[in-house]
Amino acid sequence: MSILVTQTKCYSDPVKLVVQIKLQPTSEQESALAATLRACNTAASQVAVVARQSGAYRNYDLRKHVYQAIKDQHRLGAQAAQHVIKKVSDSYKTLKANIRAGNLGKPGSKRRANAETKPISFRWDAAQPYDARMLSWRPDARTVSIWTVDGRLKTVAYTGSPQQLKAVATLPIGESDLVHRDGMWLLYASVEVAEPELIDPCGFLGVDLGIANIAYDCDGTRYAGTRLNGYRRRQLRLRKRLQAKGTKSARRLLARRRRKETRHAANVNHAIAKTIVTEAVRTGRGIAVENLTGIRDRVRLRKPQRVTLSSWSFGQLGVFLTYKARRAGVPLVQVDPRYTSQTCNRCGHRDKRNRPDQETFTCRSCGVVAHADHNAALNIAQRGVERWGAVNRPHAA
Repeated sequence: MSILVTQTKCYSDPVKLVVQIKLQPTSEQESALAATLRACNTAASQVAVVARQSGAYRNYDLRKHVYQAIKDQHRLGAQAAQHVIKKVSDSYKTLKANIRAGNLGKPGSKRRANAETKPISFRWDAAQPYDARMLSWRPDARTVSIWTVDGRLKTVAYTGSPQQLKAVATLPIGESDLVHRDGMWLLYASVEVAEPELIDPCGFLGVDLGIANIAYDCDGTRYAGTRLNGYRRRQLRLRKRLQAKGTKSARRLLARRRRKETRHAANVNHAIAKTIVTEAVRTGRGIAVENLTGIRDRVRLRKPQRVTLSSWSFGQLGVFLTYKARRAGVPLVQVDPRYTSQTCNRCGHRDKRNRPDQETFTCRSCGVVAHADHNAALNIAQRGVERWGAVNRPHAA
């Protein structure tokens, strides 16, 4: 998700956040939850086959073919059946978008051909959506009442961090997903957070996103550099060893390691985004970042750099920056990233030779010497000021 600053001083939609809540079911409740996920996802796989055979992928069209059948065969309630059908429809919509974007290979490739012809299948414990009719919250007792194929469970206990518990107790809750992961039962609840109006910034904090340093701001602060890259290299070596083994246990370990790396990356991205937004709030500035859409297809790098680029989710960091900035009332603009690393922030001279290596910037016109990422961040900050002024003060003198 990318949000650009528009002419309005506030965003039109409330900020939607996802809160993770851990359920603490008894053994009987756990059996009912497991049976429910198994029934819903078995039905979803069945619906996916019908969708592929009939060519009906839209939610409403698909409902005509399968609604009554999955209700009767899998003991699903009306709301659960509709959510199963919508889940399948949304999955095919996502698959189509990935095929169109080329994420599943080129036309004619085996992977793409399989994606275009084979029906989608669902794991028995894949997430299942719940709405307010199927799930209700009792924050005072810290329990939920949740629909299952074995009847409604009215006293399923839950826990979470103080912030998570406060969110589900005080904020409007939308749809939630029931998830079974690593032996735990979780609810991912979407909540709406009221956001303040945007401040009128007195400048912009430019942030350069890169490979050697995940982020570098125009104040000279470096985020997650050498130590994180060392961690990623260790994980890459471990993945290679496990892939070389090819055993069933090695594949299970690979899956666990992949989830662990994903959580680690998300934690680092959260910390970076929080620090950047906090600094912007403290100094009364907005945030300017590069528009990195299509970065993996656009840049040309050596093989080791390509591995590093592909192992980090810049898009996720952008999403975290966006929503944290919205919650804090901080304007965030995306600017054109071209030539920010080759242009001198002081005199504006642009030359490929201004950057002799990854870390160093030396202007061949005025002689400025700086860290290359710091110089790029200063250019991004200036472009942020120009973009904000062009959009919000087009007639200013």
